[in-house]
This record gives sequence, structure tokens and C-alpha cells, in this order.
Amino acid sequence: MTTIDTTAPVVRPAATVGVTGARARLGRSLQRGGWFVAPFLLLYALFVLTPVARGLWLSLTDANITGEGTSFVGLDNYTEALGDPLVWSSLGHSAYFTLLVVPCITVLAFLLAMLAHHIQHAKWLWRLCFFAPFLLPSTVVGNMWRWMFNPDTGLIDHVFHLETAWLTQKSTAMTAVVIATLWWTVGFSFLLYLAALQNIPPHLYEAAALDGANAWHRALHITLPMLRNVTGLVVALQVLASLQVFDQVVVMYEFGPGPEESTRTLVQYTLEQGFTSYRVGYASAISILFFLIIAAVAVGRMWLLRKREEAVR
Repeated sequence: MTTIDTTAPVVRPAATVGVTGARARLGRSLQRGGWFVAPFLLLYALFVLTPVARGLWLSLTDANITGEGTSFVGLDNYTEALGDPLVWSSLGHSAYFTLLVVPCITVLAFLLAMLAHHIQHAKWLWRLCFFAPFLLPSTVVGNMWRWMFNPDTGLIDHVFHLETAWLTQKSTAMTAVVIATLWWTVGFSFLLYLAALQNIPPHLYEAAALDGANAWHRALHITLPMLRNVTGLVVALQVLASLQVFDQVVVMYEFGPGPEESTRTLVQYTLEQGFTSYRVGYASAISILFFLIIAAVAVGRMWLLRKREEAVR
């Protein structure tokens, strides 16, 4: 009869020991890293998740700005918002502004970055001039351009000998906001393009020049393809920011909707409903719908990017 020694140590396969050790190290790393992430998660929950949850609840009520007499109304606010013509017109103004700004700011930022990258003298001055307006507050920008577009004393009409009432005509009201926005925000996209241009290996241009490629061919076949990811980032950021346009519009038109309500954006209409008409519940419902639209745009952008990466592979 064979005797089994139960006191002998159990020998485990090396692979099992390695997996167990890796899991233990991973657990310890996550535990240590959790203490560093915890402050951010706390602030995120306090200042982002909590207001979103509060707004979602308010959108299901008929809450007013005083908070008294609030009752649950279900999806009535959403039904009203979807049938409100002012919601759709305001969303149309935001979309129109986005369609005007995004292509212009992308092309302009690229051209300015090319200029600042290839210029030989006083590069720091050019970069400062292109980026400095982005540092100005929206109130300063709005008031400055409101004065510049003034038909009587404004700089624009005086320099170009025009007699255009930029801010009082429906045909030019949104164009004035677009011009002010381009001047104000192009610096951020310019900086992204400039950083990307500086990361393109110089030997690519040298090899192309040796093969007889001129400046146009080098820009078309080297610069633009190398900047494809940055261009996608610039477009995505500008679309999301332009859809939420608010500051410069309300400052330039002194919190009004512009001539014939031609510059009222969806964010501005939401503000009017919440703080002018005191319909906090209805304003919250509009905000939630607007959030879903922006989220859909962001998800669509990620899906297109993933499809493009799969096609390249």
C-alpha cells in the first residue's frame, strides 16, 4: 500500500504562478492609482454628474425659477420642445453658424500655421499675434467688435468705405458674429497645426525635393497627409464648440436675439426660457435634447475615425 506524504509542498505550474503574480501586481497598482484618481472622480461627480442628474430630473417637472409648486409632468416638456418652432429655428441658427465657422477656421488656421512655420524673421512675433486674441475674454471681444461694426463710428466701415449696418440687418448679422469668432478663436487651431508641422520629419521634404517635387507637390503629398489627424481633431473641436456658441452673440447684440431673431442660438433660447420666462423645467428639457445632439455628433465623429483607421489597416 502506497503512502501519500501530505506534508510535501504542492508544486504549481510556472504559468499559473506567473498569472497569479501578475494579477496581484495589477491589483496593487490599481489600488495605489485609485488614490490619485479619487480626487478627480469626486470633483467630477460633484460638478458634472450631479448637475446632469439634477437637470434630467428638472426636465421631467414643471419647475420654475423659485423652485416652488414643482410637480412631475413626465415627458411633456420634451414633447413641447420637439414641437416648438423657436427651438428648431434656434438650432438652425446654431447649425448655420457652425457650417460657416468650421471650414473657414480650419483653412485659415492651416494657412497661418504654414506662414508662421516657414517665415524666417521674428517667428515669435507672428505666433504671438496669431494666438493672442484667443486669450481675450468673450466680453472684451464682443464689445470690441460691436464697436468696429458700428455704421457711424466703426473701424470696418471707415477703413473699407462701406455703409453697411452689420448688426442691424438680417443678411449680415450672423456674418458679423462669424468674423468676430474667426478673429477670436483661430489662434487655438493655429497652435495645433503649428505643433503638428514642427513634428513632420524634414527628411521627407528633402527626399521629395531630390525627386524633383516642387513646393506645391510637397504640400499636397506630404504636409496635408501628415496633418490629417490634426485636421480631424480641429474639425471635431470646432464643431462641438460652434454648436454651443453663446458668449459673443449675446455680448454683440446686448443679450438680444439680433435683427428678426436671426442670431438667436439654441443655448441663448434655453437661457431665455430658464431665466426670462422662469421655465426651468422646460429649459432643462431643451438642454438635455441639445446634449443628445452634441453627443450624437461626437459619437459619429468617433465612428468615422474608427472606420477610416480600419480602412487604412
